[in-house]
Amino acid sequence: MPTPKMEAPPGGIPTTPEGFAENRRRMDEGVLYYAFTPDLTDARRRCAHAVHAFNNASRYATRRELAQLWNAIVENHVEGDAPITKKELPPVADTPAADEGLFDDEPWVEVPLTRIDYGFNVRLGQNVYVNSGSSWVDTSPITIGSRTLIGPNCSFYSGTHPLDPELRNGTRGPEYGKPIVVGTDCWFGGSVTVCPGVTIGNGVTVGAGSVVTKDVPPRVVVAGNPARIIRKLDD
Repeated sequence: MPTPKMEAPPGGIPTTPEGFAENRRRMDEGVLYYAFTPDLTDARRRCAHAVHAFNNASRYATRRELAQLWNAIVENHVEGDAPITKKELPPVADTPAADEGLFDDEPWVEVPLTRIDYGFNVRLGQNVYVNSGSSWVDTSPITIGSRTLIGPNCSFYSGTHPLDPELRNGTRGPEYGKPIVVGTDCWFGGSVTVCPGVTIGNGVTVGAGSVVTKDVPPRVVVAGNPARIIRKLDD
């Protein structure tokens, strides 16, 4: 995984709206930025409240109710950004069964969620299933392709830190992110970890407990720490 140039962003930790905007630009570009500015701290706090509301929903909540709660997470934004366009839910159907059917293609995310940092960088395709206990460090976008199945306690970490300890400097130092992309029709066993900057191809199976540290081609089975190809589906 490429490492950005080992120098802190110019001007140090920003303290003005103009500095916040530049810091956000750097975050989006995957270069060193500061995560503990007031605007980003507030965004993480708002996301934590939305995750708390989602987790407190009954296991027997309707698909409509869960969709509303999930949208509140992924439609979070940083103060000063253009607000994310809110997704309109379809009109309520005539019967409960028919209304449930309106959401057949929506992602299904089980409670409890362990953590999502921002929400706006988590992007789930149609008919994705995420089992309970998932964690999402969405410094950069985390994209999950349609019909992918994710087992319990899986973690997706798109944020990372400099190796230089003086530059890293605890909460006062900069960090950066690299996007994660998971293709369509994948299957993750339980307790899989996906590291920053990884792209996983379509139709991949990832064995339980694996740590995926580098890109994975389509239509293979990987397992282990670090994850390695143990089978190719087309051989």
